Formats: sequence, structure tokens, C-alpha cells
Amino acid sequence: MEPVRYVGCPRCGAPVAWVPQSAFRPFCSERCRMIDLGAWATEQYRVPAEPERDPAADRPRDEEP
Repeated sequence: MEPVRYVGCPRCGAPVAWVPQSAFRPFCSERCRMIDLGAWATEQYRVPAEPERDPAADRPRDEEP
């Protein structure tokens, strides 16, 4: 039998057993899971991205489209 691995809840840091019986993993509870979901829904978390480039800006000025 393998030892149980524990991870920290991404919301509060509480230890969570990484086993199928942990219904809310990686969160420790439904409360932490819902707080995290709400943060995504209200755009408190954002994935960084570079602004889209204009393909016309890459063309030399003397070329026509």
C-alpha cells in the first residue's frame, strides 16, 4: 500500500489527501472550491497574454496587400 500524498489547498493551504475519496480535491472543501470559482468568474484571476499583432504591421511598406 502506497503512502497517502497530501497537497495544500490552493485557497487556504489546508492539507488535502490526494485520494479518490477527497471529493473536492485539490481543494479542502466545497467552500474553498466555490470561492476559487467565484474569483475566476469575476475575473480576479487572469491568464497573461500578449496583444494580438496586426499582420499588416509585419509587411514592408512598399508591398501591397
